[in-house]
Amino acid sequence: MIQDRIAKLEDKVRSATHIQDDTRTELLDILAGLKTEIESLAKTNEEDARSIARFADVSTLEATRQDKRPQLVDAALTGLNSSISSFESTHPSLTQTVNRLATLLSNMGF
Repeated sequence: MIQDRIAKLEDKVRSATHIQDDTRTELLDILAGLKTEIESLAKTNEEDARSIARFADVSTLEATRQDKRPQLVDAALTGLNSSISSFESTHPSLTQTVNRLATLLSNMGF
């Protein structure tokens, strides 16, 4: 289910014609890494893995909308960052990947 959520998100990013090609490529690369990291976390903590995937989904969708609403992007990114706060020491690669995603999304169009 988590993998399906990220796969659908990747499809939406691929089909979003308003995203610049280099940004799309970087975003897809980060999402591919996130898929791997979340899969690893899900083996020991399914609930948190689902939460991170949901926040990544919402954050990406809000940041890649043509008609962006900055307050919704900020709220989604705050949730995304909060969802990984307890994993910095146990899952540093996951934390790094989510931080890359949050940085890219926060810089998109603002």
